[in-house]
Amino acid sequence: MLTNESLQTWFMSLDRRVYAVLIGLLIGALGAILGVAVAVINPLIVASAIIGILAGLYVITSVSAALYLLIFVLMLLPFATLPFSIGFRPTFLDVAIGGFIVVYLAQWMTGKRQRIQLTPIHPLIALYILWLLLAFALGLQWGAPTANVIRQFAETLLSISLTFIFVDLLRDRQTLRRLVLVVIILVGLQAVITLVLYALPNTLAEQILGALSRIGYPNAGIIRYIESNPALAERAIGTWVDPNTLGGALAIAASMIAPQVFAQRPVLRYRFLTFLVLAFVGIALFLTYSRTSMAAFGFGLLLIALARYRRFIPILVLAVGLIFLLPQTQGYVERFLDAFTGGDLATQMRIGEYTDSLRLISEFPVFGVGFTGTPRIGLYTSVASMYLIMANQIGLVGVAIYVTTMLAILIYGFRAWRYAKHDPELDAIHLGYHVALVTALINGIADLYYFRFDFHASITLFWITAALALTSSRLIMAQAANQLKTPVLDH
Repeated sequence: MLTNESLQTWFMSLDRRVYAVLIGLLIGALGAILGVAVAVINPLIVASAIIGILAGLYVITSVSAALYLLIFVLMLLPFATLPFSIGFRPTFLDVAIGGFIVVYLAQWMTGKRQRIQLTPIHPLIALYILWLLLAFALGLQWGAPTANVIRQFAETLLSISLTFIFVDLLRDRQTLRRLVLVVIILVGLQAVITLVLYALPNTLAEQILGALSRIGYPNAGIIRYIESNPALAERAIGTWVDPNTLGGALAIAASMIAPQVFAQRPVLRYRFLTFLVLAFVGIALFLTYSRTSMAAFGFGLLLIALARYRRFIPILVLAVGLIFLLPQTQGYVERFLDAFTGGDLATQMRIGEYTDSLRLISEFPVFGVGFTGTPRIGLYTSVASMYLIMANQIGLVGVAIYVTTMLAILIYGFRAWRYAKHDPELDAIHLGYHVALVTALINGIADLYYFRFDFHASITLFWITAALALTSSRLIMAQAANQLKTPVLDH
């Protein structure tokens, strides 16, 4: 019986010329297989498979690589799918999350991890997951789940579970700092892509984005306009397909980056580059015409200024002044005014949705109607507000659990802030993670993509943001506790 040792001994005993011939034959056979594959199968699929295998081999050797790959896919290719089906077409994000979890679990199986580290908030997150499962089960009375709904529900649970993994995995300040650096680089790249596509002629931009249809992106109706009316302004979409989802992602990422501009020890050595990235992200966010995202980011900047960096206040005042005074931004100002007065079609539709949603909530206040259907024709759960769609599907009790969890994260973060603000390496990072979470929560008032299952990338981004807020707080609280236990020696 052949064993690894006997095979190694056999290879070592081979003459060098025979060894070279065998290697040559192996390379030739591999080349022939690839040539046939390219001729028979789509070359893009072959190239994707090779790149995927090489990336996968690298990722399984490093949990950090798996983490960075996850952030890369989330920021740049959030809706890409594999170019083949296994009953359904897994997304790149599914593969990235799955790979990350597998590498993390492998550390436990190999003994590299011995003791899990969580926070006092995680029982609330576990309770929220259990309530989602209960609401899903109770909702089955209104309709049988499709394979797609089951898959999306499982994806959502996996995204929420990242809050447990991130907090246990990220145990040192250097990892947190590197993660902010990765976010700065990737969101900056997304902003540049967004601005370039926006500046290109629509026909050329649509051709470029249409090329992504081979990996699951739409191939028609790609360019988006205000109220879907080509006579109105074009909306930036980048590689996020939808301007509102892009706006939400940019607002969250910009809130993480903003404190770095005036941080005592920024993660990026050259401070002007951080400011440049923030400027690009801000312009891209502006061009999405996502009013809720812009307002949420503005509130986030105000929080940053009040909490730590008063130097943001002149920038905020200048930005608001320019928006109100420049002729090029008057249409934007009118859009904001219409949002408060109900003067545009989008706002009027939202008001109608809110009315219908309140009617549904009044009929099913405790558990909602679940995720697979509604009790009768005329009732629908999709509404442009994360909190209302949540109440429709998991009831007011579910909303209460969710809101309690978010408040607990922020209170835990506020307790840690007493120590973080005196730590020049972590103060900006800790503040940025928590302001990003607040930005997302405000954004959810008039947008739904942090909860509706078909926006898996947005849901994942939200829960990663919550996980990072918890991670920074736990690390800071643990360090503070260790310092209190350590006696001060007299010299």
